[in-house]
Amino acid sequence: VQLQASGGGLVQAGGSLRLSCAASGRTFSSRAMGWFRQASGKERDFIAAVTHDGGRTYYADSVRGRFTISRDNAKNTGYQQMNTLKPEDSAVYYCAAGSTSLNPKAYYSWGQGTQVTVSS
Repeated sequence: VQLQASGGGLVQAGGSLRLSCAASGRTFSSRAMGWFRQASGKERDFIAAVTHDGGRTYYADSVRGRFTISRDNAKNTGYQQMNTLKPEDSAVYYCAAGSTSLNPKAYYSWGQGTQVTVSS
C-alpha cells in the first residue's frame, strides 16, 4: 500500500488541525496504521495507532486526550485529529501502515510526511 499524508500547516497554540493519510491499493483495510512525528534533529516518535478495523486505538502519553486517530476504510483514508496544539507538537508528521507498534521498524509502508508548525 502507498500512503500520502496531508493536512499539515501553521497554527497557533491551542488550535486544531486534522491530518489525512490517503492510501492506494486494496490492502489498506486489512492493515493497522499509525502516526509518527519527527522534530528537527530528533528521532521519529510514535504518536498513535489504530487496528485495521478501527476497533482499538493506542496513543503516546504526550498526545492522549488531545489527538484522535481514526480511519475510514471505505475511503481508504486514515485521519488524525489534533486539538489543543502546543509548540512542542511542531514536527513532520508521518503516517505508516502495517502495525500498531511503538517501533517504527514494525511498519512496512510510509507516507511522505506533512509539516505541522505550532506558534506560541
